[in-house]
Amino acid sequence: MMRNIVILNGHPDPASKGLCHALAEAYAEGARSSGHTVRRLDIAALQFGLLHSQSEFARSADSPAILAAQQTLLWANHLVVIFPLWLGDMPALLKAFFEQTLRPGFAFVDRPSGFPIGKLKGRSARIIVTMGMPAFLYRWYFLAHGLKTLERNILRFVGIAPVRSTVLGGIGQRSRESIARALDDVKALGRRAV
Repeated sequence: MMRNIVILNGHPDPASKGLCHALAEAYAEGARSSGHTVRRLDIAALQFGLLHSQSEFARSADSPAILAAQQTLLWANHLVVIFPLWLGDMPALLKAFFEQTLRPGFAFVDRPSGFPIGKLKGRSARIIVTMGMPAFLYRWYFLAHGLKTLERNILRFVGIAPVRSTVLGGIGQRSRESIARALDDVKALGRRAV
């Protein structure tokens, strides 16, 4: 089955052409080689403000960048989110993007009682996280808190499932060969669109 894939590069530095950028390229290359259609969203290149109140969050988005991103999310049936772990979580700019984009009415609908209804059902996701610490330490000792927050409290909350993850740890200590293998693994994920 051919898929519409949006790759979200969550690195907040617009000048960065580091590992997150390379992982996004590898996934895109693999996906395109299997006939999938790919669009990219680089968070650092988007212009949008921060939300400062509940009333701002409850209103519809008005930023052209966010409105375009919402249309891209509606187009996609698979989302790939790539980001570096900063202070145990996603960078603040990526979190701000999700707050701006996944607003009530667009991504979910409140009910008078009970849990809100996610409006982005029928989509799957892959989260790819890079970090300096070993991946096993992040998962075992820190319980992958930041990853689980994105998976459970954001993506699944709005109806996206299944959500799979790839954690690339020890980045600063990896050899070029190890990084090349990781890029090949991500390219293979792209070919399978998982």
